[in-house]
Amino acid sequence: MITVHHLENSRSQRILWMLEELGLPYEVRRYERNKETMLAPPELAQVHPLGKSPVIADGDAQGRVVAETGAIVEYLVEKADGRLGPPAHRDAVLRYRFWLHFAEGSMMPPLLLKLVLSRIPVVGAQVAKRVQPMIDRNLDYVESELAQRPWFAGDEMTAADIMMSFPLEAARSRGGLDESRPATMAWLERIHARPAYQAGLKAGGPYAYA
Repeated sequence: MITVHHLENSRSQRILWMLEELGLPYEVRRYERNKETMLAPPELAQVHPLGKSPVIADGDAQGRVVAETGAIVEYLVEKADGRLGPPAHRDAVLRYRFWLHFAEGSMMPPLLLKLVLSRIPVVGAQVAKRVQPMIDRNLDYVESELAQRPWFAGDEMTAADIMMSFPLEAARSRGGLDESRPATMAWLERIHARPAYQAGLKAGGPYAYA
C-alpha cells in the first residue's frame, strides 16, 4: 500500500491522479496549509526532512519514502512496469523527458515568482509584471507543441502530461492562460474529463485549480 502525504492545493494532486490512472492501491493522509503563511504544516517534516508535499511512503518497499514530484512519478512508472512511461519511438522518448523536466525546471519558477511578488504591496505588483513575458514565452511554446499532437509526448497520454498538469492549471489560474491558446485549453479539458483525474480529485479533497 502506498501512502500519499497530500497537501491541499499543491503539486501532490498530480500523484493522486497518476495512482488512479495506474490502478495502484493507495491511501491519503491530508494536510492543510497554514491560513496566514499558506505554508505546509510542521507535521510534514516528520515524514520527510524537507517538510514538503508530495511525499509517498511505499509499504511494499520496506517503508521507502520518496519525495519530489518528478522522482515520485518516475518511481511509480517503474513500479507499474513502465505504464505511462516513455513511448517506444525515439523522438517521443525525447519529448517525454523534456516535458517531464520542463514542468518544474522551466514552467513553475516564473509562476511561483509571480505569485510571491504579487503578495508584496505596490512594488511587488509592478515587478510581477516583468515576470509575465517569461510565462508567456513558456505558454506560447506549450501551445505550439500541443497544436501538433494531442499529448505532450505523442499520441497517448504519459507521465509527462501528469507532470505538466499542475503548472498549466496554475497558469490558468494566475499566469494568463486563456482561450487565446486553444490547444492548451483543449488539453486541460481532456485531462479534467478523465475518470482517473476525477477520482483523484475525490480522494484529495478541495483543489482550487481544476
